[in-house]
Amino acid sequence: MKLARFNDAAGTQIGVVDNDRVYRLDYGGTMEALIGAWDTTQDLCAQALAGEGRKLSDVTLLAPVSRPGKIFAIGLNYADHIAESGLDTPNEQIWFTKAVTSLNGPFDPIIIPKISQTVDYEVELVAVIGRGGKNIAETDVPAHVFGYCVGNDVTERFWQHRTPQWSLGKSFDTHAPIGPWITTADEIADPHNLNISCTVNGDVRQNSNTEHLVFNIWQQISQLSQAMTLEPGDLVFTGTPGGVGAAMDPMVFLQADDVVVTEIEGLGRMEARLINEA
Repeated sequence: MKLARFNDAAGTQIGVVDNDRVYRLDYGGTMEALIGAWDTTQDLCAQALAGEGRKLSDVTLLAPVSRPGKIFAIGLNYADHIAESGLDTPNEQIWFTKAVTSLNGPFDPIIIPKISQTVDYEVELVAVIGRGGKNIAETDVPAHVFGYCVGNDVTERFWQHRTPQWSLGKSFDTHAPIGPWITTADEIADPHNLNISCTVNGDVRQNSNTEHLVFNIWQQISQLSQAMTLEPGDLVFTGTPGGVGAAMDPMVFLQADDVVVTEIEGLGRMEARLINEA
């Protein structure tokens, strides 16, 4: 099942996506609440498909989760990205946070901030936590993942590297597009075997498969849960493959009017145009 948030003339809605149509849920809560009560709310989703539905082209898709309690992202988690960074494969998982205010819709513009011009792309598989928990064993993690979506860990490279902590450079407004919807985990046979890609103005920059993750999704979520209680709707960015602009020679950063397309097999595609901050 594919769950989306969208705007139409009636305001912000939650719906089920089927083919090229979205079917509005009769539900007044947030996506995070819907995920947390999935044992009962999944029946609403099934019922929604009996409705009339709207063409996706007639609505504006939003980030499928609006206010997650936490956004965590792992660094240096594909071998080719580690190699292009000139670093050794880490023995431990490297984590940073992205601010909730960096969330962006799947087709909304990405802002190049006034203070710097070193904005880069990073296509990533994003895992959405369903059943929360603490100290989750790796073998139990699949039962705690609600679903997956496409993510772009947009990064302001100068701010990322001006201090040892990466979070500021990862947290600019609009720099965490996710979407275009959440595909529930039961529809993905193996999240560790999905093609993942990013193009800029039609030029293929990243092209890999999630089988190349250094630390797999189960290891990532298990480790996070040792430090904190995970909750429904929390987002985990699972790493980006090689091909980022900062690793090119010379470096190539995103410019106004560039169009970035991020896509993952079975999860859909996002498309964003870069704009300068007003």
